[in-house]
Amino acid sequence: MSEYYLNPGLAQPVGTELDEPFWSGLRENVVRVQQCQSCQGYQWGPEWICHHCHSDEVTFVEVAPEGVIYSYERVWHPVHPALSEQGAYVVVLVELPHAGNVRMVGNLLGDAEADVEIGASVRGVFEHHEDAEPPFTLLQWERV
Repeated sequence: MSEYYLNPGLAQPVGTELDEPFWSGLRENVVRVQQCQSCQGYQWGPEWICHHCHSDEVTFVEVAPEGVIYSYERVWHPVHPALSEQGAYVVVLVELPHAGNVRMVGNLLGDAEADVEIGASVRGVFEHHEDAEPPFTLLQWERV
């Protein structure tokens, strides 16, 4: 069993100037999403302007890595050659109530065949890939 949730060999995330604060936050065990300084609305994914009021005064702010499962998909078929021996895994859409109910996608750790309850509480788990070049961190989710 790998120390990582999914088998190694998948492409690692490539950050951009726009989303770099998110990725650097994960490396520090922090979740950051954008918040508009004009209307105070939260948003995810990152954009240069606010989804709500179209202001360009958006910054990244730290939010609690806690949420609820909004939706999920149990993946049975490998979507990448590195996952050919993986078996099932669960991808969740997590709603962050402390961040204007923005939603983020991630994997749900644990038994992939266990029941998944919509509305169940989850918390973020920071999966550090120190052996990669450059190192990166993924945000995974586990049931509370």
